[in-house]
Amino acid sequence: MSPMPLKPETIAAQAAGQIDQATGGIVTPWQPSTTFVRDEAYQTPASGDVYRRPHSPTGREAETIIAKLEGGTEAALFGSGLAAAAAMMRAAGGSVAVQRGSYYGTQVLAERLADGAPITFDGASLDSLAETVATHAPKLVLIETPSNPFLDVISIREAAEIVHKAGAVLAVDSTTATPILTRPLEHGADIVMHSATKGLNGHSDVLAGVLVVGEGDRTLYDAALDIRAKEGCVLSPFDAWLLTRGMRTLHVRVREACRNAERLAAWLEAHPKVTKVRYPGLASHPAHNVAAAQMDGGFGALMSFDVAGGAAEALAFAARLTLIKRATSLGGVESLIEHRHSIEPPSTNMPPALMRFAVGIEAADDLIADLDQALAALP
Repeated sequence: MSPMPLKPETIAAQAAGQIDQATGGIVTPWQPSTTFVRDEAYQTPASGDVYRRPHSPTGREAETIIAKLEGGTEAALFGSGLAAAAAMMRAAGGSVAVQRGSYYGTQVLAERLADGAPITFDGASLDSLAETVATHAPKLVLIETPSNPFLDVISIREAAEIVHKAGAVLAVDSTTATPILTRPLEHGADIVMHSATKGLNGHSDVLAGVLVVGEGDRTLYDAALDIRAKEGCVLSPFDAWLLTRGMRTLHVRVREACRNAERLAAWLEAHPKVTKVRYPGLASHPAHNVAAAQMDGGFGALMSFDVAGGAAEALAFAARLTLIKRATSLGGVESLIEHRHSIEPPSTNMPPALMRFAVGIEAADDLIADLDQALAALP
């Protein structure tokens, strides 16, 4: 009898069933070795490990979990989310179309690899995507849904149809959603990318990235793996071990953070000193129905909102927060807020009053109280 398919919650909590085969320990140890011994016949170990750049036993354990969570055939860890994106873009030979208004680091990377003139499209418009693909014929299209920090949502299934019709590969940055909420391969994507620093690890103590491939053509994915092996943009074994530990509570953290985010988004939308809230869980979000169709169990823990006034008012609001930390990142157990206009250059046209809010798993009442007192001090 074949084993019953497991739900993502079970895969994460039990680390895909992996144990320490040498001792029976339910938590596997981390293997720090950079090199592995061949036998007298110069054969590699049964693991196939030779050197840590292409092979890492501890990394492979985390990769196994992520691949299973995404419903993929294989996953590959990198030293950061941008390292994963860079390997993928370079594997495509520079012919890459990226979504405007997505993660700033992705935009900068695309500009560098395309000598300052990247192919871009509107992440909230399938028509824009179709026009861009038809005009430029990219080999790779990278979408981010929900996007960071504008929370644009695009139909992965419809995007896949457009991209595949043109003979290109569709990659989805699913960092914000995590595989608990959205599994892009199920909607037709070819590759899934995560900054595993964020929700997958969830504890603000690991820098990591990952690519996951499905059952289709893996030519571009394999080329990205070759770049990883030759150039060494790999994850350390200890970070891989911490990532596995973090993923054991992934479903619990994501569900709780989503519940908090939905409550806080509604509260902020009703506040007189907030002019706009971007969160796909709100009925007012222009792509709420699309998000509901491809996000299962919540709408994520990231939102952004505009404080009434401008940059000065937004910074004054942030300065008064005492519980919510002023820091860069998202997907952790603690709530973080960031004034993106202070960080990004004018060329990104970031709204001066926009605050990116990464909601954690604290008591929602405490978060609301902190927001309330900071907003109340504004004129």
